[in-house]
Amino acid sequence: MLELTAYSLPDIALLDDGPNRPLIWIPDKNYIILGASNTIEESLFVENVIRDNVTVMKRISGGQTVLPTPDCIVISCVFDNTNHLQPKDIFYHINLLIKSVLEEAGVRALSLTGISDIAISGKKISGSAIYKNRKKLLYHCVLNIGEPALSFEKYLKQPLKEPDYRNGRKHGDFVTSLRENGFTGTIDNLAAAIEQSLLSNCRMLVKTQPSD
Repeated sequence: MLELTAYSLPDIALLDDGPNRPLIWIPDKNYIILGASNTIEESLFVENVIRDNVTVMKRISGGQTVLPTPDCIVISCVFDNTNHLQPKDIFYHINLLIKSVLEEAGVRALSLTGISDIAISGKKISGSAIYKNRKKLLYHCVLNIGEPALSFEKYLKQPLKEPDYRNGRKHGDFVTSLRENGFTGTIDNLAAAIEQSLLSNCRMLVKTQPSD
């Protein structure tokens, strides 16, 4: 039987920390993280997950099931005084910062698409989610550096809800990675560049609005 545990990855601690703080980290192993409304039965190929002994958790934020691995970067940021913060604005501004860092690293054909995705030539490299309570707003996303698309197809069923730009594509045809698109930098250096961008801009984000 597959065990489902509460979300306990490093960024959950941000909800107890100070405001406007980013946390960038690389998973120590493969995890499967269900969105708040997802179920094991609807989301996972259970036999494959059990056979490979993948840890499964359920997070408190929305969105669909994700597969953070050591070939991914998890990018998180928390904000306080959330009454005036709109999730769509946070998605837009943080994803735009990430996109800018990737462009500086030589990645091309990037776009912000769907509700909160980053894509290369119409294929997803990052998805993000938000949890908001009366005091805090937590943004987190998984950026795929080198995890093969077939890993997602191995463990994750087709989601019940999907963005329009997916057009019903299977994971293997929908997901891509930076490595597949020519990125040759190190994951540690890229994580450091993203962290520096968020450290420089997180406080400013709460005062800005997205462009039309």
